[in-house]
Amino acid sequence: MHSIEPYFNWRHLYQAEEDERSFFYGKEHSEFEYTNQIYNFVLHPQWDDFGSETLFLKILFVDYDEGYCIIEMIGEWNDALTNDIMLLKRDIAEDLMYFGVNKFILIGENVLNFHGSDDCYYEEWFEDAGSDGWVIMLNFRDHVLDEFKRYGNDYYFLNGGEFNDFNWRRFSPGQLFGNVSKVVQKRLEI
Repeated sequence: MHSIEPYFNWRHLYQAEEDERSFFYGKEHSEFEYTNQIYNFVLHPQWDDFGSETLFLKILFVDYDEGYCIIEMIGEWNDALTNDIMLLKRDIAEDLMYFGVNKFILIGENVLNFHGSDDCYYEEWFEDAGSDGWVIMLNFRDHVLDEFKRYGNDYYFLNGGEFNDFNWRRFSPGQLFGNVSKVVQKRLEI
């Protein structure tokens, strides 16, 4: 896992550690010191720790004017032991929502497992995003999505279908947002 870096081709457009409104403002990353780990697997130092023992993330891009952000994730999403959804909702999503962000693209191709609990924070995030907001789970593994569904959390996040195998790296952040927004619109029209 130490060789899996967060996507870096948008770093010239946005860096959370340079964004005064970001939870990670002022954070310094080392390219040589590997301090974060999941169980006994060391992580690349560019991943950000938001308080979870098993899930790390990188805010790849935020557009406060358009009200969206793109977050890449790695690890094990564990609500049963560490209540990762509470940490994600309270410390990351709520900070962004305070500044007008209500559309979230969560990239989960490196999320290896999900362990669920209750759906309180999912429901809260869904309600706080408002009628024009949403949370998309992009490229999550099938068994992870199956677990989300088993706990009823799939109701609150858009996932599956076109979002399962989305070649997001070929787009700029604005193009990615535009393309997923079109899929959301199609789903709402049905």
